[in-house]
Formats: sequence, C-alpha cells, structure tokens
Amino acid sequence: MLYAVKPKTLFDKIWDAHIVKQIEGEPGVLYIDRHFVHEVTSPQAFAGLEKRKIKVFRPDQTLATADHNVPTKDQHLPIREEQSHNQVKKLQENCERYGITLYGLNHPYQGIVHVIGPELGITQPGMTIVCGDSHTSTHGALGCVAFGIGTSEVEMVLASQSVLQSKSRNMRITIDGKLGKCVTSKDVILYIISKLSASGGTGHFIEYAGSTIRDLSMEARMTICNMSIEMGARGGLIAPDQKTFDYIKNRPFAPKGKEFERAVARWSELKTDDGAHIDKEYFFEAEEVEPMITYGTNPGMGIGITEKIPTMESILPENRSSFSRSLEYMGIESGSSLLGNPVDYVFIGSCTNGRIEDFRLFTNLVKGKKREAETTVWLVPGSKLVEQQIISEGLDKIMEEAGFELRQPGCSACLAMNEDKVPAGKYAIATSNRNFEGRQGPGARTFLASPLVAAAAAVTGKITNPADLV
Repeated sequence: MLYAVKPKTLFDKIWDAHIVKQIEGEPGVLYIDRHFVHEVTSPQAFAGLEKRKIKVFRPDQTLATADHNVPTKDQHLPIREEQSHNQVKKLQENCERYGITLYGLNHPYQGIVHVIGPELGITQPGMTIVCGDSHTSTHGALGCVAFGIGTSEVEMVLASQSVLQSKSRNMRITIDGKLGKCVTSKDVILYIISKLSASGGTGHFIEYAGSTIRDLSMEARMTICNMSIEMGARGGLIAPDQKTFDYIKNRPFAPKGKEFERAVARWSELKTDDGAHIDKEYFFEAEEVEPMITYGTNPGMGIGITEKIPTMESILPENRSSFSRSLEYMGIESGSSLLGNPVDYVFIGSCTNGRIEDFRLFTNLVKGKKREAETTVWLVPGSKLVEQQIISEGLDKIMEEAGFELRQPGCSACLAMNEDKVPAGKYAIATSNRNFEGRQGPGARTFLASPLVAAAAAVTGKITNPADLV
C-alpha cells in the first residue's frame, strides 16, 4: 500500500532530518552540523567542560574566530583593553586545549564569524548551524537552519554536538518586483521590520521568497537573513538555487569535483513543497520600498528616508510611552523629517553589511567626492578576505582619495565591546543591525541604514537621500 508523503517546508525538511530524539511535548535533541564560537560567549562554556571533565565531542565540527572584542587598528600590537585582551587570550587557550581550529588575529581567514562561514565555503545548504550569537541566522541565506544559542547551550553542543530545542513555527515572507534607485537589501529588511514590528516574527523561522529575493546576490540575501532576529524571529532562510551553488563553488572548504556535483544534486531538493503548511504568510511589493532609515531605539522604528517621523496621534495608545522615550533619547521630534539631521559618525561594517559588495556600494557613491571633515567615518571589513579583496580591487585607493581610511576586520562599533565607541549624545549612521540605547557606546544615538545612505552621510555630514547624489 502506498502512502502519500506529507508536503514540508524547507525549514521542516532540514529540522526533521537532524532530530536525534523527540519526546512529545518536549524539546527535541537536534544534531548540529557546524558550530561557530567566538571570544565573548565561549569562556564560560569551556569552563563548564573543564569543571565536569568533559572533552569536546567533535572538535572538527567547531570553528573559532576572534571578532567582537578585537581592535580595528594596529592588530599586530597587543590588545590594550584589558577585558578584550583577556577574552581573546582565553579563546586561544581553550582552542589549543580542546583541539579546535582558531582563526585568530592576523590569520588570513580571521573575521566576523557570520562573514567567514559563507565566504570560506564552510556554510553549506541543508546544514544546522549554531553559534553563541543571535545573528547566526545570517547563514540561512544559503539554505540552512541557523540560529543563535546561549552560553549553556554552547557548552551542550561542545559536549554532545547536539542541542535541546523546541521547533519553531513557519512563516513565509514573499517580496516581488524590482527594487528602485538606490534601494538595497538592507532597505528591504528594514522596510519589512517597520511593517511587522520588532516582535512580528516571534516564535517563527522565516523563509524569504519571491522574485525580489531571487534577484538578490548571495551577499544581499545574507543581509536579509541576518536581520530576521530584529523582528523577533528565531532565524531566517532562503531556498538554495543556482546563485547559491555558484557562490559556494571553489571556496576553500567547499566540496570539490564529483563531490560538489553530488552535493548540488542534494541541495537542489531543498525547497518548500507545494501545499506545505505555513503558519503565517506576508506579501510585499519591491516598488513600495525606498531607501530606509531608523529614527528610534529598536529596528522596527524605521521610515523611508523622504518620510516624516510618525506623529504621536498615529501611534497606538499602549505604545506611546515607549515611543516618546525613544524620541527623547534620540533628540528628535515626532512629525519631523530626518533629512538634513547632522551626523557625527558613520560606520560601515558588521555581519550585516561588512562584505565586499557593501564596500563596492560605498565607494561607487563616494568616488570623486570628499569626506565631510567634521564626520568621523569607520570603514571596517567583515574579514581579512574582504579586506584583501578591497585592496585587490583598488577600492582602498578610492577611499583614500575621498579622505577615508580603511580599518582592519572586526565587529567594531556594532556593539562597542572594543575601542570603537560612539561618544554620548553623538549621532551615528550605522550599517549594523541594532540601534538600542547605548548599543554603539553609552549615550550614543544610532540611525540604522544601508551602505548607500551611510555613504551619502559620509560626504555630506548629514542625513541625505543617496538618490540625490547619484
């Protein structure tokens, strides 16, 4: 007797294939294909192993890099900040002790953990990937189930190569149409979050679909999946296609020859079946999106750059108190325009927008122009490989001619755990992912935007529509 196979989503297929044990009504034991660790969330996990006298179960499936605490200048010198120095040193000691590969400072593969995974070919379709970092969802752009875990779960994965997890619900967001002038993937995801709110994806894994997504480069897709977390989702993913396969091919740790061909045959099956159950579904049109910018203190507080900040009357009564506090912190008024607002700092980088494509966008806009002298600009590549590519393409020369300086790889001002901190009261446009109070330094005021909006501010010293400069 033949039985019909139940249609599944892409998320369901990958998740179900990795369940080691499932007890009804309880979290399942999920096998993890790839585990990334860095210096911030791993020390306590390794200390737990040491206390319990447990070895790392599969050290070859864990990869470490230093990124959050590292300086972005003079990386050949000892780290000056004591806490940063100690955390990076402890990561090195733990990796040596447990036989884990580490791409530390000055290693040619060092960089932000969510940048180096895909660019090295370590991240591959169909994998389960975790890291003690919420933006692990970035890897979902290659058709993975990737999500952040806490320190106790980092210890769990080190010890067993598995983690206890409850299965998320399915959400699909479809975007169709062609993007307009100076509109990037960062604008698309900021637009979606502004419509669904910073909690709109809570409890879900989001699959992004539609012609707009298919037209995006792999790097642009990573930006989309990276910020799934900013609407409360567990993670985001995109079905792999020929762009995915072409991106992976010939990367250092990608399958080679016949093995790659067999892998592509498997990866080609990774897509949502017709008729699969989707718990929530949303549809958007690309033509509705313009260059975006945030105005408040969470990524859901975003507007088109030509729009005005919402008025108090347009905000739901239960949200008015937090809305008012956000505007007070940012020093801006409801109903006003952000265009022309002065910008003290500009930050290009992070796991959201620290890839070569982002620096190409930046240099395309600033070429032939000059940096606004009063604005501090940090240009921080996401990895040593990105840094090398910037130099090999001559983008660093364009930056220099415009008055900018290329820094060295690291998380930098995304979270201000290092020396790159925006001073209190100063305004910064950042291509990173979060604009919480003090995120880029105590008292710092952050506007989130794309590399193009950031580039426009870098040459004008104020919030400017990049379309006016192209």
